[in-house]
Amino acid sequence: MTIVEVLKLSADYLQKHGADSARLDAELLLAHALKLRRLDLYLKFDRTLGEAELTAYRGLVARRAKGEPVAYLVGHREFMGLDFEVTPDVLVPNPDTEVLVQRAVAIAREAAGPVRVADVGTGSGCIAIAITHYAPNAEVWATDVSPAALAVAGRNAARHHVEERVHFVEGDLMRGLAGEFDLVCANLPYLAAEAKLPAEVTAQPARALYAGDGGSALVVRLLADVPARLCPGGKVLAEIDPAIASAVTDVAGRCFAGRRIHRDAGGRERVLEAWS
Repeated sequence: MTIVEVLKLSADYLQKHGADSARLDAELLLAHALKLRRLDLYLKFDRTLGEAELTAYRGLVARRAKGEPVAYLVGHREFMGLDFEVTPDVLVPNPDTEVLVQRAVAIAREAAGPVRVADVGTGSGCIAIAITHYAPNAEVWATDVSPAALAVAGRNAARHHVEERVHFVEGDLMRGLAGEFDLVCANLPYLAAEAKLPAEVTAQPARALYAGDGGSALVVRLLADVPARLCPGGKVLAEIDPAIASAVTDVAGRCFAGRRIHRDAGGRERVLEAWS
């Protein structure tokens, strides 16, 4: 079978098994199996695959059809134009989170001098690393309760040559962090335990997805703690689910002088911004 024939069959198979981006998934998995760039698939579309290549690819497609995220199968994911190592120890970087990073970079670039940033619940490190990559005046202290996640984040910082400006700390929320911050960023668990989610989401670490009180518990806890840790004029950016937007906005109204909600590309309430 040729590359183009295999892609057609596997995309149809993945679509029947509920994949939202079946063709893209098929291409990414085949490029990984053949150790090619995705573009090369079309430059070599009439190439015939050997039996060993087909066997390896079929295994990846079967796992994807059962709900495993493509990022876990290929070991990396693009975020903010940067390539990040991804393992089952961390959440897969989500395009919706780019709204938070873009706003954080804009805040950092508006500052007259160095900006001290905390990234709470760093996971793969994608937020902290993207901020330091695009805002040279930013230095980030990134926390997580998971040593395994911090190991992944550390490798990603080295990959993007920002390890001197991103400091990783194991701890709950802002515990273990010293001093005050100009900006606090957080992508904490914010889903309710009863939320109905696709298999590729539930395949990710549960403690990085779910929180009590309908999903708001950790974000609310952070909002209560942050004001005492901000420099004058400091801000917090917290990714949220639209289902908890009202609850966290109410809390922010009691804890901060001002707040607003930023929407993602789909128009959903996605990032809370609050300031002292």
